[in-house]
Amino acid sequence: MNATRVDEEFTSYVHVYEPHRAGLPKLGPYFRALWQRRQFAAELSRTGMRAANTNTTFGQLWLVINPLLLAIVYYILVAIISGGSRGNASETFVHLCAGLFFFYYFSGALQGGASSVVGGSSLLLNMPFPKLLLPLSAVRTAFFRFLPTLIVYVPIHLAFGHPLRWEMVLSLYFLVMLTLFAAGMAMVFGTLQVYFRDTASFLPYFVRIWLYLSPVLWYPELGIERLERAFGDVGWLMYLNPLFSMIGGWTDLIVRGVIPGPELWGAAAAWAIAAMVLGGWYFMSREREFVVRL
Repeated sequence: MNATRVDEEFTSYVHVYEPHRAGLPKLGPYFRALWQRRQFAAELSRTGMRAANTNTTFGQLWLVINPLLLAIVYYILVAIISGGSRGNASETFVHLCAGLFFFYYFSGALQGGASSVVGGSSLLLNMPFPKLLLPLSAVRTAFFRFLPTLIVYVPIHLAFGHPLRWEMVLSLYFLVMLTLFAAGMAMVFGTLQVYFRDTASFLPYFVRIWLYLSPVLWYPELGIERLERAFGDVGWLMYLNPLFSMIGGWTDLIVRGVIPGPELWGAAAAWAIAAMVLGGWYFMSREREFVVRL
């Protein structure tokens, strides 16, 4: 009897991993296991940060210095090309800083998530756990690397004569939407990296092009105006870029204290939810094949 009970208890903890063609795992048990192992994801994130020296003073300084230097370079280029006047020089620089810090958060989450599955191959081969923890831990790492840039942005904001406004609190909405969107995209590119190992090499060029197409070096309304001036009433095409609504809403609230129109709020939510649902479905439906591919 004792041996039978032991066997029954053991079999209740056995997990059967079927081929991805069997469909998604049972979502209830999967998400419960994901939540129970959240500390594992946090420790995995902290390990990655220690490996990148971002828990040291100089490592954290570099997280700020790199996008700040890029903001200075882009400011010089934008000012020369557009012939920016002294009247809006401070707002242009503050806008560049806010946009670049925000974009680099997304970029770090995307590139970290893309390499998370292949980089965690030893974990996949030696222990069973919900693989979704890997890209989510990469997004967590990117978020904590983003926080020091916010601390540095506030003095820049104040030094250039921009007051702290209550509208800035609303920017948390676009931060949450960007986090959800980044998580979904990290799942997609993390899966693609398993099947196509050149994805990580291609991604930096893709991210750089995405930067130029997003309202970091220019204002959202200016981009729509120039597009419509060149091609007619096609300003709606800007919303096909998910970062247009997220970065546009963020900089409007953070830099200028302007509450964005409902189209930016709605587009940001739509893209974030779509990325999470589609990215999660794609990742979970393929994760049972990861060990074989690795």
